[in-house]
Amino acid sequence: MRVLIAPDCFGGTLSAPEAAQAMADGWHASAPDDELVLRPLTDGGPGFVDVLHTVLGGTLHTLEVTGPLGEPVTATWLEHDGTAYVESAQANGLHLVPKADRRPLDATTRGVGELMVAARDAGVHTIVVGLGGSATTDGGQGMLEVAAPMLDAASTSPAVDWPKIIAATDVENPLLGPHGAAHTFGPQKGASPQDVDELEARLEAFSAGKGPHLRDQPGAGAAGGLGFGLFLLGATRVSGAGLVRDLTGLDKAMATAQLVLTGEGSFDWQSLRGKLVTSVASAAAERGLPCLVLAGQVSVGRREAAAAGIEAAFAVVEHAGSVDAAFADPAGTLAALARHVASQWSA
Repeated sequence: MRVLIAPDCFGGTLSAPEAAQAMADGWHASAPDDELVLRPLTDGGPGFVDVLHTVLGGTLHTLEVTGPLGEPVTATWLEHDGTAYVESAQANGLHLVPKADRRPLDATTRGVGELMVAARDAGVHTIVVGLGGSATTDGGQGMLEVAAPMLDAASTSPAVDWPKIIAATDVENPLLGPHGAAHTFGPQKGASPQDVDELEARLEAFSAGKGPHLRDQPGAGAAGGLGFGLFLLGATRVSGAGLVRDLTGLDKAMATAQLVLTGEGSFDWQSLRGKLVTSVASAAAERGLPCLVLAGQVSVGRREAAAAGIEAAFAVVEHAGSVDAAFADPAGTLAALARHVASQWSA
């Protein structure tokens, strides 16, 4: 049996490549004769560089940049065939800030600009910036202070020439308004209702004069408005999941598969709103392939899962016996679940 394994990361515990390997280890323990094809995925958020390096190879460049609260953090960007892949979350990610220390009014994207400048100075012809999982809501202002210091409120043209820039994100939110960066994503970054109003006012003031065609452009509100800042540098937007899907050859791998496994940390109602797991399931359904979800936790009912093209969903926590057991050994408990599922599904 040919099995395609294409998970997202398991938030805070396993990267997508680690999750794919754990699934493969468990599956092979039960079905050693099955052919497994691993295609770890990401939508541009945390794990973007890790996934692409696993698939593409290339050269990793590591440097110290400014973290979301001004502290130094170590970040890595990938160079492959003249293109730089920058994961914004490595410099401004929410995972870099302990919950008790979250200060959304102070968080900056400056480190993202430092990563981009390093890539530009290396002579690449294209910079792809993966967006998602940010702690920031500064509209990309911190990034622009580094990447385009002469850009002012009356200008929409940076003083420094940049290579082609691509913003990779599946978020379509505009910069401002009830569906914008502050109102939609601010609360999950620790913003109180008063903070959200303040962040909205700052974004409004910062973007004044930039033109509604940029503020309202789909993706302008991605990563706390970093999408807007990148648009000021002339960036174009692409689907992060679609980009990774193309680069990893997911469709080609799916064409010869007989079963598809995907997964993420929590398979919940948000998963049904176009996240990676349901994107994989939809692609599998188009080809008449059964798709299984292995997730840390599952709160989607069978009927809803079936409507999304998912044959069955399995929870690591349920199989491991408790949340504590699952978190104590994320790879081991995921592998154990995969072994159990293989015993039922391997032909």
